[in-house]
Amino acid sequence: MTKYDVLRQYFGYSSFREGQDSLIDEIICGRDVLGIMPTGGGKSLCYQIPALMFRGITFVVSPLISLMKDQVMALKSANVPAAYINSSLTYNQLLKVYDNLRAGMYKIVYIAPERLEAEGFRDLASALDIAMIAVDEAHCVSQWGNDFRPSYLKIARFISSLPHRPVVAAFTATATELVRDDITEKLALCAPFRIVTGFDRPNLNFEVHSPRQKKDALIDLIRQRHDKSGIVYCQTRRNVEKICDLLNENGFAATRYHAGLDDVERVRNQEDFVYDRKNIMVATNAFGMGIDKSNVSYVIHFNMPMSLEAYYQEAGRAGRDGAPADCILLYSPSDIQTAKMLLENSDIPEDADEEFVELQRSLDYERLERMIAYCKHTGCLRGNILDYFGEEHGEECGNCLNCRTTFIERDVTTEAKKILSCIKRAKDKLGFSVGMALIVRTLHGSRDKRIGELGLDRISTYGIMSEESRSFINDVVNHLCTLGYIGKNTEYGSVFMTELANDILFGGVTVTMKFKEERRVPKSDKSASVSEKTVTDSGLYEHLRKLRMEIANEQGVPAYIVFTNATLADMAAKKPLDMGEFLCVSGVGEQKARAYGARFIKAIGEYIHGNV
Repeated sequence: MTKYDVLRQYFGYSSFREGQDSLIDEIICGRDVLGIMPTGGGKSLCYQIPALMFRGITFVVSPLISLMKDQVMALKSANVPAAYINSSLTYNQLLKVYDNLRAGMYKIVYIAPERLEAEGFRDLASALDIAMIAVDEAHCVSQWGNDFRPSYLKIARFISSLPHRPVVAAFTATATELVRDDITEKLALCAPFRIVTGFDRPNLNFEVHSPRQKKDALIDLIRQRHDKSGIVYCQTRRNVEKICDLLNENGFAATRYHAGLDDVERVRNQEDFVYDRKNIMVATNAFGMGIDKSNVSYVIHFNMPMSLEAYYQEAGRAGRDGAPADCILLYSPSDIQTAKMLLENSDIPEDADEEFVELQRSLDYERLERMIAYCKHTGCLRGNILDYFGEEHGEECGNCLNCRTTFIERDVTTEAKKILSCIKRAKDKLGFSVGMALIVRTLHGSRDKRIGELGLDRISTYGIMSEESRSFINDVVNHLCTLGYIGKNTEYGSVFMTELANDILFGGVTVTMKFKEERRVPKSDKSASVSEKTVTDSGLYEHLRKLRMEIANEQGVPAYIVFTNATLADMAAKKPLDMGEFLCVSGVGEQKARAYGARFIKAIGEYIHGNV
């Protein structure tokens, strides 16, 4: 059986995506590989297809129980003998999996990295014919990445303990050059074939908004997507609780996920989301890695993440099936202070090397600065992300908010002088620097009690910008910070003039700033909804969606395990009326055709007959 036969028979596709073909060929030839492929780019097929072609068994090291369950459920639905080994199994269930392994009943087994050093498992593994070790989310092995897992360091030691070294295949969606090199070293890959198929996800629409009232903006955004499944990320557990309550109070079906919940509730809430009983998940970054839910149509960040790696991984959980999806970030300057507070209070192991901790903290702040720059970027947002990962791109993508927005450049030199003068006069008055918020309120002429207590209402710059909005003043202050005319004291949160500020006040330097106007073009076709673009008959698509949910409920599986949205869209477009035509639908393999074909073909025929 060739790789094309396996692709068609088990997974229902007729061709490979970029990079899959090469990676599979190298693995089959016995060479280690490192594949950097975007979320939704088909990483799992790169090791699942060789696994089905190899004589022996393939172990897939995976960081999360939820990922293992989703992947094994999907493989079984395609008639692939698969299992997982993790802490969710009872002792008797574990013994049963071990017995089945000895009997050669599985081709693919997902396993938690912590299990690799369990004595009973090591003894069992030494007696098995292991053809390949696949490492999913391989960036977790790198201490230079944003999601380091110490348990991943056990993988190389486990591989070296085996009687015969199997092929090692490592995959991840996001990794800088530094992290790629670290993965190669930490996993002890042997002269690996390395390929970066690209970080771009053309189906994702990127937007950054700076609303005055984030909660109101969030409600509006979700109301526009009321019939879709989405994730709302928050920086803290407290925000998760508040936003989840807010959404439910406004009539949305939302649930929550963070590390402070007990295991029972986390599992229940996750299943409610995966099985579409609740269509909104509000979560911290504890949720998502390995979640294989393919019909997430939007990801909204209520707070700014700590790095572009983290943001792109979390945003990338939208549109996994290739359908158009939205990635929206709601940004405010207060997010920066929250992020810095979280960095300063992050856990440090007692035995950690002081020099390494200092270097890691410095890298964390560099990542945060890049994230802040993304939020303030006036050019192509997709381009800004791709620049970070070192990928070439065009000047505009046409599928982000900035590319659909006209920017005008305005001279803000006069405003800059007023702001810098206010900072100087406030310090002269008090003998110390104050925070940005107090400067903005002083310039705006606020009657806040604190302004009066400090006597800032008696300096000459009080109210000098009362005709401007606070958000505008705030934007100019941030712009001056970005240009280096204003500095920030990270410990106290105060702002001060730098030496460069004299160039504006006394040196005749002008300051310009870009401001957004109305959108100049509508969203490109790439970001149109499934029913607007991919599906030629939206009525049939909805008809098939209802049938899919009916079957999913009967079998107790998530709807996307039956068929993804993209497969339903192709089905609605092609309207197959016999099994031969049904097998030509993208994503329909032989097993699924046997299991579901008759019911879907019948439903399509009835729909066509009723709408002639």
